[in-house]
Amino acid sequence: MPSEARLGGLTLRARDLRAMRAFYADLLGLAEVVGPEAIQFHSRHMTLEIRQDPQSQPPGSPVLGLYHLALRLPDRAALARIVRRLLEAGYPHWEGASDHGFSEALYLRDPEGNGVELYADRPWTEWPRRDGRLWGFTRPLDVDSLLRASRRSAPLPPETELGHIHLHVPDLEEAEAFFSGLLGLHVTIRDYPGARFFAAGHYHHHIGTNTWVRNPAPDNATGLLGYRWRIPHDALKALEAHLRARRVDFTRTQDGIIQLRDPLGHGVSCEPA
Repeated sequence: MPSEARLGGLTLRARDLRAMRAFYADLLGLAEVVGPEAIQFHSRHMTLEIRQDPQSQPPGSPVLGLYHLALRLPDRAALARIVRRLLEAGYPHWEGASDHGFSEALYLRDPEGNGVELYADRPWTEWPRRDGRLWGFTRPLDVDSLLRASRRSAPLPPETELGHIHLHVPDLEEAEAFFSGLLGLHVTIRDYPGARFFAAGHYHHHIGTNTWVRNPAPDNATGLLGYRWRIPHDALKALEAHLRARRVDFTRTQDGIIQLRDPLGHGVSCEPA
């Protein structure tokens, strides 16, 4: 997977489109396209699709599947502005705030319980390393220092990206066989307890996986349905040949999109960039 590959979006199943719109559009400030049974929230670089299913049910407790989706802001000041906006609105569903060395991150939950990370990367030259390899940690974030980066509030800027997706998985070796062995991502961190991280190029991670949860999700649970990659054309052709050589089940649409499923059953679309 070349360094130019990026996550382009994801799809969630939800019961209440109105509540999700209030969060992603009114509060976070993403642009929207509204349909009768789905809403697409988007920036210049990503699309978050929310599909309504009134019969779906929130799991009620952490289950295998989405741990969080992570929206990457272009800089620290932009992160400070959206945090101020959330504080001014009195949004109640905060999960925490962490310094990971390579990034500063805030964690919250959307109205249907999906984990959402808002983060900004530190410069690549400042990312922590041990013995020449990327090293990640989790420490309390200095929120006061972050807020000093901007004295005003603002919604998410148009440059916001889907930086990564973090999944609860049943087995790390199975996850590595798929994300590294089939999709061609690099393993970037494998010494974080109970977790493994994968990336295209030299990024810290586009996919995070962990075994901190073991309960399977019900068939009709709200949450993640699938996610999309944007991949340069030549790399997409190589990926197709790679999958065929390994006799992996996938489909290829007339538009050249490769579609398959990850070990948890989520749809994975690989689209030409």
